[in-house]
Amino acid sequence: MLKAVILIGGPQKGTRFRPLSFEVPKPLFPVAGVPMIQHHIEACAQVPGMQEILLIGFYQPDEPLTRFLEAAQQEFNLPIRYLQEFVPLGTGGGLYHFRDQILAGGPEAFFVLNADVCSDFPLSAMLDAYRHQPHPFLLLGTTANRTQSLNYGCIVENPQTHEVLHYVEKPSTFVSDVINCGIYLFSPEALKPLRDVFQRNQQDGQLEDSSGLWPGAGTIRLEQDVFSALAGQGQIYVHLTDGIWSQIKSAGSALYASRLYLGQYQLTHPERLAKHAPGGPRIRGNVYIHPTAKVAPSAVLGPNVSIGEGVTVGEGVRLRESIVLHGAMLQEHTCVLHTIVGWGSTVGRWARVEGTPNDPNPNDPRAHMDSESLFKDGKLLPAITILGCRVRIPAEVLILNSIVLPHKELSRSFTNQIIL
Repeated sequence: MLKAVILIGGPQKGTRFRPLSFEVPKPLFPVAGVPMIQHHIEACAQVPGMQEILLIGFYQPDEPLTRFLEAAQQEFNLPIRYLQEFVPLGTGGGLYHFRDQILAGGPEAFFVLNADVCSDFPLSAMLDAYRHQPHPFLLLGTTANRTQSLNYGCIVENPQTHEVLHYVEKPSTFVSDVINCGIYLFSPEALKPLRDVFQRNQQDGQLEDSSGLWPGAGTIRLEQDVFSALAGQGQIYVHLTDGIWSQIKSAGSALYASRLYLGQYQLTHPERLAKHAPGGPRIRGNVYIHPTAKVAPSAVLGPNVSIGEGVTVGEGVRLRESIVLHGAMLQEHTCVLHTIVGWGSTVGRWARVEGTPNDPNPNDPRAHMDSESLFKDGKLLPAITILGCRVRIPAEVLILNSIVLPHKELSRSFTNQIIL
């Protein structure tokens, strides 16, 4: 028997995802046509012996989240529950707080997946490695170049046994080109070190506050409090993958993740990819079109395009490297490149909306990483263009490398600006 836990964070996280996270919780943002965490759930549901999937986070269980969970349970025929933290508890605190729910039924092991990663999720391969050599902690790792490795948790492994000898989260100097993917397989014994951290936090807090239980005792950081502390003690091992992987911290990285997932659909979900057909739009590369979208036959789409529910794409539209969300309208002869068009937004005739790609590829030394600032010397750095919810772009204007907050009706062109 197996379980899976998906760590979805909370509204205090995902600030780099704004203004898109104003309208929908970040884990439900559509990436390659489906909510971000649906990719995780699909992968978990395919593992033989999977009995339950738990989501842990600090979001309020609002209507969109509840509706998504109900639909996912029906689609995958698997119990999927949301466990809400009373306060943000870090990457490990929720696991310890809800330990009884995780261990109920006596699972052999449980997967832990961060919601903000894109991957082909080699969970069956991780399970095989765990069963071959059981240990409390198994981490999924991949490689990065020397420059980009500084943006991630770095793993020094024994190349023969794959034991993690040293772990440093976002080091200031080069440590290793093996990085942490944020996807784990834990045995039930993995919760004991989390208990030790909790008790130590409680003792430290009581030294400062003699009134009783310290509220911060439950906050546990897996990376710093557990992995760094236990590395080299025979408890943590790494399973390396050469499959697709990236983080999804910002809107720009969501567009990059969409490209990776659309490419993966060639193998996993070819039915989700649009095909060129007589009388239909011209398709170039991997494109997802929701069945309810209306796309003019003279439109040219792709590569890396995702068109959401109820979208209207007019005659002569050129759309490339973009995500168009529910209910948006692209009027005749618009050109949209490297952009996310928000829910219910309208782009007028002959308008051009364009951004600059900033793919967070861990093997590209020139990549603009999500940990970096949006600004330099008081100026907005070139990045993808984001149109928030219900933005109206008039005809024949240019919007370049800009972020437009929701409910704005523009009257002129803008370049490298945040439009409040």
